[in-house]
Amino acid sequence: MTLKMTQWIDSQSKKLGERMPSHPYISGVNNVTQMIGFLRKNFPATVSSDTVKKLGLAPKNESYVINVLQHLGLIDEEGKRTEKGHGVMTTHDEAEFEKAFSDLTRAAYADLFDLRGDDAWAMDRNSLISFFRSADKTSDIIGQRQAGVFMALRDLSGYKSESQPNGPKPKSGSSPRSKTKAKPVLQAASPNATSELKPAIVPSREKGEMALTVRIEINLPAEGTQATYDAIFKSIRANLFP
Repeated sequence: MTLKMTQWIDSQSKKLGERMPSHPYISGVNNVTQMIGFLRKNFPATVSSDTVKKLGLAPKNESYVINVLQHLGLIDEEGKRTEKGHGVMTTHDEAEFEKAFSDLTRAAYADLFDLRGDDAWAMDRNSLISFFRSADKTSDIIGQRQAGVFMALRDLSGYKSESQPNGPKPKSGSSPRSKTKAKPVLQAASPNATSELKPAIVPSREKGEMALTVRIEINLPAEGTQATYDAIFKSIRANLFP
């Protein structure tokens, strides 16, 4: 969806008198993640749409980033940083930051956590969209963006979302352990006699040790003579027990 279309939807919603969603949203959720990154490096005393613009984030959508920061309680309605927000943003240790940031997120989405508890950290996108659409009576596209904002904040809190790229699944039988070697075929003593070695690796009773079992199949020629059979077994003995 283009930026113009997004602005048109927002303007039409206001004209129709729809109440503003209680949960923030934005079309480019990465702008929120980057803004949090900037604030961790330097948190100005006052953050406004002009601040977001100067940082080169969310063109024409700076106010949406501000809404997220206010929803988290990082800044107040006048754009002034809060004492608690300043404390979280200046937490240097990553593990401690994630813990403190998760507390902000949980407090900002208290209605979601009151309903789903800690399961909210693991809810999939569709479940989140359903919750936000039901809570705010929003359209499908706004519900998707609300879910996207929460998932971005959840990632910053140390809880990885389903959006993590899934690598291609290995093809069946591609595991190195499943590869089979070509069966060695013994040289037959007669053109009508064939025999195969079928090695099979079986687990030993001792942990970490493997044992090798060899099964021999011999097809004897029906018209063979005693001399033929003797030659076959002599050949097997020579190959297996040199």
